[in-house]
Amino acid sequence: MTQPPTGPSASRQATQTPDFTEEDGESGPITRAAVLACALEIIDRDGVEALSMRRLGEAVGRDPMVLYRHVPSKAAVLDGVVELIFQRLSLDTTTADWAAALRNLAHDFRDLAHAHPNVVPLLVTRPLATPLGMRPPGTLRHLEDVLALLTGAGFTGADALHVYRALLGFLFGHVLTELQELVERPEETDHVLRLGLHRLPIGEFPHLRDLAPSWASYDGLAELDRGLDILLSGLAAQLPCPTARRRGHPAPGLRNQTTKNGRDHDIAAVESQAHVRRPANSATRHPA
Repeated sequence: MTQPPTGPSASRQATQTPDFTEEDGESGPITRAAVLACALEIIDRDGVEALSMRRLGEAVGRDPMVLYRHVPSKAAVLDGVVELIFQRLSLDTTTADWAAALRNLAHDFRDLAHAHPNVVPLLVTRPLATPLGMRPPGTLRHLEDVLALLTGAGFTGADALHVYRALLGFLFGHVLTELQELVERPEETDHVLRLGLHRLPIGEFPHLRDLAPSWASYDGLAELDRGLDILLSGLAAQLPCPTARRRGHPAPGLRNQTTKNGRDHDIAAVESQAHVRRPANSATRHPA
């Protein structure tokens, strides 16, 4: 039996070679893009654990060995699925309002996470399993764009990389936390959560009990924006941005924001983020 190609060179070839069409003598052409699209469908429907090369071959309509002409291993398939998701992110690298651009990128990432919740763990863990130089180029495009945006705004390269890491760390943590209940415990309603918190011993968990209403009314999008306000204003205050100073941009101030439940919060924000884009799909789950 023919063995699939292995090793770093095989992985690099599969991830860096453009998609192409070939006939395998069965029912027509297939491409790497088609294989990855089928893999994404399986993960969306049944989870990462359900994906195997045999099942993927059935979905594509080919013997699994044929798939190895396009992807050298299951690990390469997982990297390719991550690439598919990251390729759907876009960033305006020419805008002077770097903070608003990063906020929009964060909102887009959250939208993709809600559209593909079973893929989110891959988005967080696959980069840890694959060296930077071995990752599919599509998984690095957003990094290149963020660095171009920030260095164009006047940040040093080192500071731009620091901003990227801080933003991505916060964003990954937020979507994992927000989606935890949707994926793992969708049956836990607000009522069930409140009841469970009020059953805790008041002497041991007074704060959790007192905050039960706030915990149950968790708004994922509002939480994301509040965190972004704190993060972006803090970065703007700590890291010098020569372009912003030359253009006379004021220092970060306070913005009055009304949340979904009608309460007003004065939260720190970069002045240039006066308008915040809010997608329609705002999760109401209550992550742990």
